[in-house]
Parts: sequence; C-alpha cells; structure tokens
Amino acid sequence: MKINTLNIKQLAIYSLLLVAFIACKEEPKLQVSIGERTLIPMPISVEENIGTFEIHEETPIYVSGSEDLVDVAYYFAERMHIATDFHLPVEPSSEGNTSGILFKISSAIKHQEGYKISVTENLVTLEANTPEGAFRGVQTLLQLLPDEIDSYGVSNVRWGIPAVVIEDAPQYNYRGTMLDVSRHFFSVDDVKRYIDLITAYKINVLHLHLTDDQGWRIEIKSWPKLTQVGGSTEVDGGEGGFYTQEEYKDIVQYAQDRYITVIPEIDMPGHTNAALASYPELNCNDVAPELYTGTEVGFSSLCIDKEITYKFVDDVIKELVAITPGPYIHIGGDESHSTALEDYIPFINRVQDMVYKYGKTPIGWDEIRHGKLKESSIVQFWANKENAKGAVKQGAKVLMSPSSRMYMDMKYDTLTKIGLKWAGLINVKTAYDWNPSTFVDSISKSDIVGVEAPLWAETIEDMEDIEYMVFPRLLGYAEIGWSPDSLRNWDSYKARLAKQYKRFDYKEINFYKSKMVPWDKGLKDTLQ
Repeated sequence: MKINTLNIKQLAIYSLLLVAFIACKEEPKLQVSIGERTLIPMPISVEENIGTFEIHEETPIYVSGSEDLVDVAYYFAERMHIATDFHLPVEPSSEGNTSGILFKISSAIKHQEGYKISVTENLVTLEANTPEGAFRGVQTLLQLLPDEIDSYGVSNVRWGIPAVVIEDAPQYNYRGTMLDVSRHFFSVDDVKRYIDLITAYKINVLHLHLTDDQGWRIEIKSWPKLTQVGGSTEVDGGEGGFYTQEEYKDIVQYAQDRYITVIPEIDMPGHTNAALASYPELNCNDVAPELYTGTEVGFSSLCIDKEITYKFVDDVIKELVAITPGPYIHIGGDESHSTALEDYIPFINRVQDMVYKYGKTPIGWDEIRHGKLKESSIVQFWANKENAKGAVKQGAKVLMSPSSRMYMDMKYDTLTKIGLKWAGLINVKTAYDWNPSTFVDSISKSDIVGVEAPLWAETIEDMEDIEYMVFPRLLGYAEIGWSPDSLRNWDSYKARLAKQYKRFDYKEINFYKSKMVPWDKGLKDTLQ
C-alpha cells in the first residue's frame, strides 16, 4: 500500500500547531505587585513579598471563629460573587490549612478593630481580634484585588492579590460621618447606599440628624403629630417624609451588619420649629408656628419653663433608646440663639441626665459645654475652640468636626454649584492636610475620641448631590481617622486618591473631579 507522505507531514505540522496552541492557551503565572494596588486608609505596616495569590472559581474560604466571623467570610464571598459570578465555598477550617483563604480570630491582634493580612502564592490569612476587625481587614483585602471587584459580573479579569504582610489598626476608635435628613429627606435606600459607600473606607459611625426646623424625620409613637405635621415638608417646600420605627430599625441593622454604629440626633432646645409646629403646648405661648421651609437658624426654642417640655424630651429619648442598640444619643444643643443662657444651661443638664438614665452616653454640639458635663459626655467641636477647651477642662472628651475643615456641605471652590461657603471653601487638600490633635491648642490626642465629617442638606436634594459633596473628601477624613499621623502625606495621598477613580466609576459615584488630584489618564481625558 502506498503511503501519502505529504499527508503524514501535514499531520505532523497540525499536531505541532495544536500543541503550541494548547500551550498558548495555558495562562501564564500571574504576577501582581503592591504598587498596582491602592490602599486608603494607609495601613500601619505593609511589607511586600514575592508572589501572587490568585482567586479561582472554587477557591475555598476557611473560617476559624464565631458565627459572626462566618458572616464576615460570607460578606467577602458575596462581594466576590457580585463581581465575578464565582461561588466561593465557605467552610470550617481544619488544622494546617495550606491553601485557600483563611479567616481566623487571634489573640495576638490586640486592638478591637485590628487585623493582619498575610498573603503567599497559596494562602491568604486574615487574622483579627474580633469579627469587627476582620471586617475592616476585608475592606483592605478588597483593595488588594483589581478595581473590577467593585463592578458587576466581569469575566476577563484575573483576581490576583500581591504577596504582602499587612498589620493595621485605627488611631481613633470613632470615625464618623453625619447625614442631615431633616433639611431634605432621603429614603431608606439612599441611606443604605450611603452606608455601603462609606463602609469601603473603614468609617464606623453614621450620625443621622433626624430633626430640625424644617422637618421631623423619626416616628415617635407617643407623639404622632411630630411626623404627621412636622415631617410633611422640607427646605423649599418639598413633600418631606419620615422613617417609621421599623424603617429606622432596618437602617440600623443594615449599618450594624457592616459594623457601623448609628447615632440618632434630636436637636434641642433650638432647631425645633418642626416640633413646635406639631404641638402648640411645646411653645411658651401655646400657639403653634407655621411650618418652616427656609434655611435661617437660631429662631426657634422649646419652652424651657414648661414641664411638658421635659415629658416630651423624655418620651422621645425613651423611644429612640428602645430602637438604637449603639451607645450614644445626640442631643444637639447648637445655635440656640432664642434660648437665654440661664435657661439653656439647666435644660442641657437635665437632658444629659435623661440620656444617662436610659443607659446611653450623650453627645452634643460644642455649645453644650456651658452645662455641667459628666466626664463620659462627648462634645462635638464644630465652631468655637473655647467651647472645646471648656469641655476638656470639665473632663469631657471631644469629637472633632471643625466646620472649616470637615463640613462637607461647604463648596470645593467658588464654581461649585451646590453647597454653602460660610465656613470657607474646602478643597480636597484643605480637607486632608490637617491634624485633629494639633488643631486646637491645649487639646491633645488623648482628649479626642475621633473625627466626624458632617453633611448638612440645605442645598443637597438627592443622592447625586450627596455623592458629589462627599466624594472624594470623605476618603481623606477616613485616613485622618484611621492612619497614624506619621504616615499621612498629601503628595502620597493624592497619588493614591487618583487611582480610586475607576472604583468610583464602577460604583457609579457622582464624585467631584478635583483638578488638584493627578487622576489617571482615562479620567484626565474627560476633564480636558
């Protein structure tokens, strides 16, 4: 039989081509360096090693710890699933896990929110003192992944984590932001989105400004007209709104699941027109004023001399305490220009005692230092440095929120279309480049519980407005609260911030594109 040598040669060539094709299809070993990732806030210690851990569809997550730690592991698995469609299995750990991802509780980590991440080519280990610390570590772990982790359902990305050892813990235990839902009302879904956005940067407190002249936003069952009347409008006469207690509890639980404490604020004795319009008996003349939709301050006051005022305050605090698991109730106390100081002082003293009676710690704006404060009370410094100093002299702690640095409703520059400017313009550098422990002379780090960035909503009407005024400034505040002062540097920070734009884009954040930040080329092109 005659053999066709041409066909044999062709077959040999095809075989070689097939082998080469298969070899080409095998993915090369992934190499990722820490320089390809961006960490905000900056951890205490980052040590880079050689190698890359790659997450695949069946990469196991092992857990050694409580059910709460299991929940943290499932949170990470869900974040991976949203971006990758992977279903990473979560399983109990066994002795000597040598591959996969391991979450474990470790007494070697001393701070409640501290964590350690160790990455080799085969194993990622996240150790923490508590599930809360593990949750903070997960935020860093997500930042060690490609930016596409914040997207939905991508398929052409290799999920590499650079080999590193990161040790970390916060410098302040209180790292917060305030959302004013009174001047303009924001839905439960808006608040939940806000919680998700701030979670990524290790913020652990959400202060809700629930009442003001323009609206009462929380259901108080013993005083139903507060929401029926007082919740019916907002700045410029919008329809307003309020949270039922069930909706509020839903928000609180959503935040708690992300290790964020919700602090409710009932502002008093001033900023109370919505309450006064709802109940005539809270007014000294027993006449309810009209609902207010403007933006002036300082014109309203509860009637300090009436006992019904204190029954009202006690009822409100009691109902709030019942639905607020966190340790704090905020009693306001700012800009009470219509309340004489001789009336203001006994009011604050009495309300402070009410909060303690129900097992909570009171926080108030810096004017409350005029009262006789207990040492565990917290004064939120926003305007008057002498008030902050006076609080410290009484033994109270200070929460730093200087309006000239941290009020996120202040315009970035003169061209910013929304926001105010009475406290000055706050660009991205101004927001970042300062130190809470040196901002007020004679107040040191030991006197400070932490930092909080408020967003007042006189000009903020929707979620897009919130995002525009908050991002990117909030990332700077997060780093101020978390990272050691010695590691904070504007040049380093702005370079890291520049690389966050892709994540902002994937999350569809309507952020302010500051020209002070050297954004990556993709965004720079859109700014031309």
